[in-house]
Amino acid sequence: MRAVVLRRPLDLDVEERETPEPGPGEVLVRIARGGICGSDLHYFRHGGFGTVRMKEPMILGHEIAGRVEALGAGVSGPAVGTAVAVNPANPCGVCAFCRAGQPIHCLDMRFLGSAMRMPHVQGGFAEHLVCRAENAVPLATGSDPTAGAFAEPLAVTLHAVAQAPVYGSRMLIMGAGPIGTLLVLAARFAGAREVVVTDVQDRPLQYAAKIGADRTINVATHAEAMDGYAANKGYFDVVFEAAGQGATVASALPVIKPRGTLVAVGQGATAELSMSVIVTKEIQVKGSFRFDTEFALAVDLIGSGRIDVAPLLSNMLPLAEARKAFELASDKSQSMKVQIAFD
Repeated sequence: MRAVVLRRPLDLDVEERETPEPGPGEVLVRIARGGICGSDLHYFRHGGFGTVRMKEPMILGHEIAGRVEALGAGVSGPAVGTAVAVNPANPCGVCAFCRAGQPIHCLDMRFLGSAMRMPHVQGGFAEHLVCRAENAVPLATGSDPTAGAFAEPLAVTLHAVAQAPVYGSRMLIMGAGPIGTLLVLAARFAGAREVVVTDVQDRPLQYAAKIGADRTINVATHAEAMDGYAANKGYFDVVFEAAGQGATVASALPVIKPRGTLVAVGQGATAELSMSVIVTKEIQVKGSFRFDTEFALAVDLIGSGRIDVAPLLSNMLPLAEARKAFELASDKSQSMKVQIAFD
């Protein structure tokens, strides 16, 4: 099979790898689509993020969908031929956090395309992938795997909106990358009253407006547009920081109303926050990491049409042009969500 392999920063190519075989409790999935995530881009450009660094070549990718091609021993389904989205999270199920119902914080998590452990967990940007049968979540009949590959990032945003009282809220999303724009869809599903989105480029803000943001603001060219939101101790009930920038996190505090909530979704930055503002306005600061049961919910919402992710797909490139796909995904002025076609 062919796979997208990163050997070191910027050294990415399509290589031949042995096609795996499913073992007991596993299925073999023929991958059709793979979406490039921000973490994939961190690996591509820098070899990692935060304290995580690649130490060996790794197949990238975890936003994937395809069809079941073979069943391992003891597996009754999903049936061969079933279209599925693959949940990339594989918690151990036995550590203290798993037993406490918090598998997101598993002490022995195996997440596809991750260098957090050694040896690294190889990812899903390959023509075939073996996964646990329960991780192959069936898509609705007739669903396009292109939409199915959005299940993972949508699940991230569904988990994020569950961290704050979104229903009926006035909400600000800072950062209009793929996660920020999917947050618009998740917020609308959760019943947000008003959604404002900020970014430093116009192109991603156009996508946010297209899928339902009430207002978009380019804070690089119209920073003064935010001033009114800081009046009278703040305007927004909930703010989601999806840019992963320390300065962005800090700039959220003035526009959050007393007893409002700041949810950090973006990663990789260090922020300096005013404890005085947090204390005197009684602001709740929360983090949101990955997802759990939200993956199955994301598959259902996409399959039922209650959330339409199609407008966010900006580019689809064939596997042979994987490097070009990564370069395109790195340029927010040209792309939103870039997918690789494996079929």
